Amino acid sequence: MLFLNSIVLANLLYLFLIAGIWLAALALVSPGTGVLEVLAFIALALVGIGTLWVPFNAWAIGVMVLGLVCFIGSLRRKNEEIWLVFAAIALVFGSAFLFRSPTRGPAVSPVLAIPVSLLTVGFFWLAIRKVLQAYHSAPAFDLDRLIGLVGEARTRLDPTGSVYLDGELWTASAEQPIEAGAHVRVAGREKLILLVEPYHESKEE
Repeated sequence: MLFLNSIVLANLLYLFLIAGIWLAALALVSPGTGVLEVLAFIALALVGIGTLWVPFNAWAIGVMVLGLVCFIGSLRRKNEEIWLVFAAIALVFGSAFLFRSPTRGPAVSPVLAIPVSLLTVGFFWLAIRKVLQAYHSAPAFDLDRLIGLVGEARTRLDPTGSVYLDGELWTASAEQPIEAGAHVRVAGREKLILLVEPYHESKEE
């Protein structure tokens, strides 16, 4: 019974680990709300607490780090398929052996680890490539025309959040905290991120 409970807990912790990774990645893509960051922290904290009951293999973490290195290599677009295959193999193997079972075998079921790991690699491959392409690509129109316009903060800016401006939702950054609902004025931009400041209607232009 104890053996069964440890296996179930290990698989549950594995799912929390993957969920934490996904949530952290989504938080990077959609900064400012704070909800994703909190959920990612909770998921990863539960994994850390779970290691008090389920022992883990330090070498498996090293294998997963190797998978991350291979994944970064795949983003260079040279022999990307080979790097991505290596990343998937390392992630599957490392995650399957991340937690130790009483029999010294993998505590995480390969039936769970393989599809989840492959899905995670695919998610990062598509999401990160999309973000990098958007960050480095030239804007479709002149964003400098937004400088001087007034919009509304849809989330708290501390320093990054979202603002509604010119009929669209933009990622923005402010030097000082700005509460959601406050009016802001665009003072500049860095790539696709707008630099805003508090705006008061009584303030002279």
